[in-house]
Amino acid sequence: MSNILDKAETTLGRKQYHIKLSPGDIGEYVMLPGDPARSDMVAKYLDDAELVANNREHRTFTGFYKGVKISVTSTGMGCPSTAIAVEELANIGGKTFVRIGSSAAVQPGIAIGDLLVTTGAMKNEGTSRFYVPDVFPAVPDYELNDLLIRTARELSAEFDYKVHVGISATDDAFYGETREWIEKLSKLGVQNIEMEASALFTIAHLRKLRAACICGVSGNLVTGEVIYESTNDKLVEAWDKEIKVVLETFYRLEQLKLQGALLEKEETARIAEGTP
Repeated sequence: MSNILDKAETTLGRKQYHIKLSPGDIGEYVMLPGDPARSDMVAKYLDDAELVANNREHRTFTGFYKGVKISVTSTGMGCPSTAIAVEELANIGGKTFVRIGSSAAVQPGIAIGDLLVTTGAMKNEGTSRFYVPDVFPAVPDYELNDLLIRTARELSAEFDYKVHVGISATDDAFYGETREWIEKLSKLGVQNIEMEASALFTIAHLRKLRAACICGVSGNLVTGEVIYESTNDKLVEAWDKEIKVVLETFYRLEQLKLQGALLEKEETARIAEGTP
Protein backbone atom coordinates (compact mmCIF):
# COMPACT_ATOMS: atom_id res chain seq x y z
CA MET A 1 0.00 0.00 0.00
CA SER A 2 3.03 2.32 0.24
CA ASN A 3 2.70 3.29 -3.42
CA ILE A 4 -0.72 4.92 -2.98
CA LEU A 5 -0.41 8.57 -3.95
CA ASP A 6 -0.57 11.27 -1.27
CA LYS A 7 -2.07 14.16 -3.26
CA ALA A 8 -1.43 16.75 -0.53
CA GLU A 9 2.28 15.92 -0.36
CA THR A 10 2.74 15.52 -4.11
CA THR A 11 1.13 18.83 -5.15
CA LEU A 12 2.52 21.18 -2.49
CA GLY A 13 4.87 23.97 -3.60
CA ARG A 14 5.03 23.17 -7.31
CA LYS A 15 3.22 24.16 -10.51
CA GLN A 16 -0.41 23.25 -10.04
CA TYR A 17 -2.20 20.96 -12.47
CA HIS A 18 -5.55 22.76 -12.90
CA ILE A 19 -4.81 26.45 -12.30
CA LYS A 20 -1.37 26.29 -14.01
CA LEU A 21 0.26 28.50 -11.38
CA SER A 22 3.55 28.15 -9.51
CA PRO A 23 4.89 29.56 -6.24
CA GLY A 24 5.52 33.29 -6.69
CA ASP A 25 2.75 33.73 -9.26
CA ILE A 26 0.19 34.95 -6.72
CA GLY A 27 -0.08 37.14 -3.65
CA GLU A 28 -1.28 35.78 -0.33
CA TYR A 29 -4.53 37.74 -0.80
CA VAL A 30 -6.79 36.21 -3.45
CA MET A 31 -10.21 37.20 -4.76
CA LEU A 32 -12.39 34.39 -6.11
CA PRO A 33 -15.07 35.22 -8.69
CA GLY A 34 -16.90 32.41 -10.38
CA ASP A 35 -16.91 33.86 -13.88
CA PRO A 36 -13.48 34.16 -15.59
CA ALA A 37 -14.63 37.46 -17.13
CA ARG A 38 -14.83 38.96 -13.66
CA SER A 39 -11.12 38.33 -13.17
CA ASP A 40 -10.65 40.96 -15.87
CA MET A 41 -12.90 43.35 -13.92
CA VAL A 42 -10.67 42.99 -10.86
CA ALA A 43 -7.49 43.43 -12.93
CA LYS A 44 -8.62 46.93 -13.92
CA TYR A 45 -8.23 48.00 -10.28
CA LEU A 46 -4.75 46.53 -9.84
CA ASP A 47 -1.50 48.31 -10.58
CA ASP A 48 0.85 46.37 -12.89
CA ALA A 49 -1.78 43.65 -13.36
CA GLU A 50 -0.45 40.63 -15.22
CA LEU A 51 -2.38 37.68 -16.61
CA VAL A 52 -0.33 34.85 -15.12
CA ALA A 53 -2.49 31.87 -16.11
CA ASN A 54 -5.65 31.02 -18.02
CA ASN A 55 -6.63 27.35 -17.93
CA ARG A 56 -10.06 25.73 -17.92
CA GLU A 57 -12.34 27.92 -15.77
CA HIS A 58 -9.41 29.36 -13.83
CA ARG A 59 -8.25 32.78 -15.07
CA THR A 60 -5.68 34.50 -12.84
CA PHE A 61 -4.27 38.01 -12.67
CA THR A 62 -1.75 39.29 -10.13
CA GLY A 63 -1.04 42.94 -9.40
CA PHE A 64 -0.93 45.48 -6.60
CA TYR A 65 -3.45 47.59 -4.71
CA LYS A 66 -1.93 50.39 -2.61
CA GLY A 67 1.31 48.42 -2.64
CA VAL A 68 -0.25 45.12 -1.51
CA LYS A 69 0.25 42.13 -3.82
CA ILE A 70 -3.17 40.75 -4.71
CA SER A 71 -4.38 38.04 -7.08
CA VAL A 72 -7.72 37.06 -8.56
CA THR A 73 -8.55 33.55 -9.74
CA SER A 74 -11.91 32.53 -11.17
CA THR A 75 -13.30 29.29 -9.75
CA GLY A 76 -16.02 28.36 -12.22
CA MET A 77 -19.48 27.37 -10.98
CA GLY A 78 -20.04 25.12 -8.00
CA CYS A 79 -18.12 23.61 -5.11
CA PRO A 80 -15.98 20.98 -6.91
CA SER A 81 -14.07 23.45 -9.10
CA THR A 82 -13.94 25.97 -6.24
CA ALA A 83 -12.38 23.36 -3.97
CA ILE A 84 -9.72 22.55 -6.57
CA ALA A 85 -8.87 26.22 -7.05
CA VAL A 86 -8.57 26.93 -3.31
CA GLU A 87 -6.51 23.80 -2.63
CA GLU A 88 -4.09 24.60 -5.44
CA LEU A 89 -3.86 28.30 -4.58
CA ALA A 90 -3.08 27.36 -0.99
CA ASN A 91 -0.37 24.99 -2.24
CA ILE A 92 1.52 27.94 -3.74
CA GLY A 93 1.08 30.58 -1.05
CA GLY A 94 -2.52 31.81 -1.01
CA LYS A 95 -3.58 32.54 2.58
CA THR A 96 -6.57 34.88 2.53
CA PHE A 97 -9.50 34.29 0.19
CA VAL A 98 -12.71 36.22 -0.47
CA ARG A 99 -15.33 34.94 -2.85
CA ILE A 100 -16.82 37.76 -4.93
CA GLY A 101 -19.97 36.41 -6.49
CA SER A 102 -23.55 36.79 -7.59
CA SER A 103 -26.39 35.48 -5.48
CA ALA A 104 -30.17 35.25 -5.31
CA ALA A 105 -31.86 36.64 -2.20
CA VAL A 106 -34.63 34.70 -0.45
CA GLN A 107 -35.79 37.40 1.97
CA PRO A 108 -38.03 40.41 1.25
CA GLY A 109 -36.34 43.81 1.31
CA ILE A 110 -33.26 42.72 -0.60
CA ALA A 111 -32.97 44.17 -4.12
CA ILE A 112 -30.88 43.57 -7.22
CA GLY A 113 -27.62 45.47 -6.81
CA ASP A 114 -27.44 45.16 -3.01
CA LEU A 115 -24.44 43.45 -1.41
CA LEU A 116 -24.63 40.32 0.76
CA VAL A 117 -21.99 39.20 3.27
CA THR A 118 -22.15 35.59 4.45
CA THR A 119 -21.89 34.75 8.17
CA GLY A 120 -22.27 31.02 7.61
CA ALA A 121 -23.21 28.63 4.82
CA MET A 122 -25.81 25.86 4.77
CA LYS A 123 -24.05 22.90 3.12
CA ASN A 124 -26.52 21.76 0.47
CA GLU A 125 -23.70 20.27 -1.60
CA GLY A 126 -21.58 17.17 -1.79
CA THR A 127 -18.01 18.45 -1.88
CA SER A 128 -17.71 19.29 1.81
CA ARG A 129 -18.70 15.73 2.72
CA PHE A 130 -15.32 14.55 1.43
CA TYR A 131 -13.68 16.77 4.06
CA VAL A 132 -15.92 16.94 7.15
CA PRO A 133 -19.11 15.36 8.58
CA ASP A 134 -22.44 16.87 7.54
CA VAL A 135 -22.95 18.35 11.01
CA PHE A 136 -19.67 20.31 10.84
CA PRO A 137 -20.39 24.04 10.30
CA ALA A 138 -19.17 26.05 7.31
CA VAL A 139 -18.27 29.51 8.56
CA PRO A 140 -15.95 32.32 7.41
CA ASP A 141 -12.89 33.49 9.32
CA TYR A 142 -14.21 35.72 12.09
CA GLU A 143 -11.62 38.52 11.94
CA LEU A 144 -11.62 38.71 8.14
CA ASN A 145 -15.41 38.66 7.95
CA ASP A 146 -15.75 41.31 10.66
CA LEU A 147 -13.38 43.59 8.76
CA LEU A 148 -15.20 42.85 5.48
CA ILE A 149 -18.55 43.79 7.02
CA ARG A 150 -17.22 46.97 8.60
CA THR A 151 -15.51 48.02 5.37
CA ALA A 152 -18.62 47.28 3.29
CA ARG A 153 -20.80 49.34 5.61
CA GLU A 154 -18.32 52.19 5.75
CA LEU A 155 -18.05 52.42 1.95
CA SER A 156 -21.80 52.05 1.36
CA ALA A 157 -22.45 55.77 1.74
CA GLU A 158 -19.74 56.65 -0.79
CA PHE A 159 -20.72 54.06 -3.39
CA ASP A 160 -24.50 54.04 -2.73
CA TYR A 161 -25.49 50.44 -1.97
CA LYS A 162 -27.19 48.50 0.82
CA VAL A 163 -25.35 45.82 2.80
CA HIS A 164 -27.10 42.72 4.18
CA VAL A 165 -25.44 40.25 6.53
CA GLY A 166 -26.65 36.72 7.20
CA ILE A 167 -26.61 32.98 6.54
CA SER A 168 -26.31 31.73 2.96
CA ALA A 169 -27.34 28.43 1.41
CA THR A 170 -24.75 26.80 -0.84
CA ASP A 171 -26.71 24.69 -3.32
CA ASP A 172 -25.48 22.18 -5.89
CA ALA A 173 -28.32 22.30 -8.41
CA PHE A 174 -29.29 25.71 -9.82
CA TYR A 175 -32.35 24.33 -11.64
CA GLY A 176 -33.20 21.86 -8.88
CA GLU A 177 -34.38 24.64 -6.56
CA THR A 178 -38.16 24.18 -6.49
CA ARG A 179 -40.68 26.70 -5.17
CA GLU A 180 -41.05 24.51 -2.08
CA TRP A 181 -37.29 24.49 -1.51
CA ILE A 182 -37.01 28.27 -1.88
CA GLU A 183 -39.92 28.77 0.52
CA LYS A 184 -38.28 26.43 3.06
CA LEU A 185 -35.00 28.34 2.96
CA SER A 186 -36.80 31.65 3.35
CA LYS A 187 -38.75 30.40 6.38
CA LEU A 188 -35.48 29.23 7.94
CA GLY A 189 -34.22 32.81 7.73
CA VAL A 190 -31.62 32.08 5.08
CA GLN A 191 -30.53 35.33 3.43
CA ASN A 192 -29.46 34.11 -0.01
CA ILE A 193 -28.51 31.17 -2.21
CA GLU A 194 -25.16 30.74 -3.97
CA MET A 195 -23.02 27.80 -5.03
CA GLU A 196 -19.47 28.00 -3.63
CA ALA A 197 -19.14 29.43 -0.11
CA SER A 198 -19.48 26.30 2.03
CA ALA A 199 -16.65 24.46 0.28
CA LEU A 200 -14.45 27.56 0.47
CA PHE A 201 -15.08 27.95 4.21
CA THR A 202 -14.55 24.25 4.92
CA ILE A 203 -11.23 23.97 3.11
CA ALA A 204 -9.97 27.27 4.53
CA HIS A 205 -10.73 26.09 8.06
CA LEU A 206 -9.00 22.76 7.60
CA ARG A 207 -5.92 24.37 6.06
CA LYS A 208 -5.81 27.20 8.64
CA LEU A 209 -6.48 29.89 6.05
CA ARG A 210 -8.77 32.92 6.10
CA ALA A 211 -11.90 32.99 3.94
CA ALA A 212 -15.03 35.08 3.51
CA CYS A 213 -17.75 35.67 0.93
CA ILE A 214 -19.50 38.76 -0.44
CA CYS A 215 -22.01 38.68 -3.30
CA GLY A 216 -23.96 41.09 -5.43
CA VAL A 217 -27.69 40.40 -5.61
CA SER A 218 -28.70 39.07 -9.02
CA GLY A 219 -32.37 38.59 -8.14
CA ASN A 220 -34.86 37.90 -5.36
CA LEU A 221 -36.57 34.50 -5.53
CA VAL A 222 -39.36 35.39 -3.08
CA THR A 223 -40.35 38.74 -4.60
CA GLY A 224 -39.95 37.66 -8.22
CA GLU A 225 -37.42 40.39 -9.03
CA VAL A 226 -35.31 38.16 -11.27
CA ILE A 227 -33.79 38.79 -14.69
CA TYR A 228 -32.31 35.76 -16.48
CA GLU A 229 -32.43 37.01 -20.06
CA SER A 230 -29.62 39.57 -19.86
CA THR A 231 -27.09 41.04 -17.46
CA ASN A 232 -28.68 43.72 -15.31
CA ASP A 233 -26.83 47.03 -14.97
CA LYS A 234 -27.45 47.03 -11.21
CA LEU A 235 -25.76 43.64 -10.89
CA VAL A 236 -22.75 44.77 -12.92
CA GLU A 237 -22.47 47.80 -10.63
CA ALA A 238 -22.71 45.49 -7.61
CA TRP A 239 -19.78 43.42 -8.89
CA ASP A 240 -17.80 46.63 -9.25
CA LYS A 241 -18.66 47.73 -5.71
CA GLU A 242 -17.86 44.40 -4.09
CA ILE A 243 -14.46 44.41 -5.80
CA LYS A 244 -13.73 47.82 -4.29
CA VAL A 245 -14.86 46.63 -0.86
CA VAL A 246 -12.65 43.52 -0.93
CA LEU A 247 -9.59 45.35 -2.20
CA GLU A 248 -9.90 47.86 0.63
CA THR A 249 -10.47 45.02 3.11
CA PHE A 250 -7.28 43.30 1.97
CA TYR A 251 -5.36 46.57 2.27
CA ARG A 252 -6.66 47.18 5.80
CA LEU A 253 -5.91 43.62 6.84
CA GLU A 254 -2.34 44.00 5.61
CA GLN A 255 -1.97 47.23 7.59
CA LEU A 256 -3.21 45.51 10.74
CA LYS A 257 -0.73 42.68 10.15
CA LEU A 258 2.14 45.14 9.72
CA GLN A 259 1.12 47.03 12.86
CA GLY A 260 1.00 43.77 14.79
CA ALA A 261 4.43 42.77 13.54
CA LEU A 262 5.83 46.18 14.52
CA LEU A 263 4.34 45.95 18.01
CA GLU A 264 5.74 42.44 18.42
CA LYS A 265 9.19 43.65 17.31
CA GLU A 266 9.08 46.55 19.77
CA GLU A 267 7.99 44.24 22.57
CA THR A 268 10.83 41.81 21.79
CA ALA A 269 13.31 44.71 21.86
CA ARG A 270 12.00 45.92 25.24
CA ILE A 271 12.34 42.43 26.71
CA ALA A 272 15.88 42.10 25.38
CA GLU A 273 16.81 45.48 26.91
CA GLY A 274 15.10 44.69 30.17
CA THR A 275 12.81 47.70 29.79
CA PRO A 276 9.49 47.37 31.66
